[in-house]
Amino acid sequence: MSLVEKRPLGRTGIEVSAVSLGTAGLGGVYGEIDERTGIATVLRAFELGITTFDSSPYYGATRSETVLGKALSQLPRDEVVVMTKCGRYGSDEFDFTSARIRRSVDESLQRLQIEALDVLFLHDIEFGDLDRILDESVLTLHELKRQGKARAVGITGLPLHLFRTAMARSVQLDAILSYCHGTLFDDSLLALLPSLAECGIGVVNGSPAAMGLLSSRGPQPWHPADTEVKALCARAAAHASAHGTELATLAFQFSCRLPGVASTLCGATTPRDLEASVRAASAAIDPDLLRSVLEILQPIRGRTWLQGRRENNG
Repeated sequence: MSLVEKRPLGRTGIEVSAVSLGTAGLGGVYGEIDERTGIATVLRAFELGITTFDSSPYYGATRSETVLGKALSQLPRDEVVVMTKCGRYGSDEFDFTSARIRRSVDESLQRLQIEALDVLFLHDIEFGDLDRILDESVLTLHELKRQGKARAVGITGLPLHLFRTAMARSVQLDAILSYCHGTLFDDSLLALLPSLAECGIGVVNGSPAAMGLLSSRGPQPWHPADTEVKALCARAAAHASAHGTELATLAFQFSCRLPGVASTLCGATTPRDLEASVRAASAAIDPDLLRSVLEILQPIRGRTWLQGRRENNG
């Protein structure tokens, strides 16, 4: 019996698992990982009812897609939803041109060992020319969709301004992937959900732990948050640990309960961690602990950071 419910992804006709596996970790983004462990994590996810997997050629310089593809080859294709991205290929390497998008998709399909994607996103579009991306790059995605290379298309990025702009211009999107805005200290994505639903746009919520901020291990050195955000998140993590709870678990529980989100990304990189996340998704939240953690984080409520071109941050 599946431990994870299925939900519709907007009006795409695609059903995603309420918890999906984000595979940046399979590419070593958050620390080195053995390939066999990564494959085992994907297979265990499927056993638990997680049928939706998200990747990108950017994660681990294509390693994430390669490892995921090896795992997918062992799963029934018609029972999984595969999402990947195009446009970002390195820390400072972006290319949203039509030719590169087309080539990127063909390369991803080879690495993932599938014939077509379920969802194709433009990756971190705040780093590019937003007008050109929304006017031209999105059209390329729809051409690929008509060619049968993707069932649904959309955009990803950190600034919520991207999604507001797309909706204001009536850009045709099937789905969006937002991250770090559905967390314990920043739930600003909630205000956008009614508009996205009205447009029929499915929502995937990523980074419930705010890219490691909301965890006892803490963020990687490259994390762009300011020192106050990092300090208060570390304080919240210590407080949760003192009460017998890993802050990342509480953060995941919180994000999984946001109304109007089709799927929340889980970044587990071992079967054991994955099992813990699935249990947490359906477990009751300790209301007293949640209240005290939110109090600690109150000074940074809604805090985010500049990413990409300044004009794309609203």
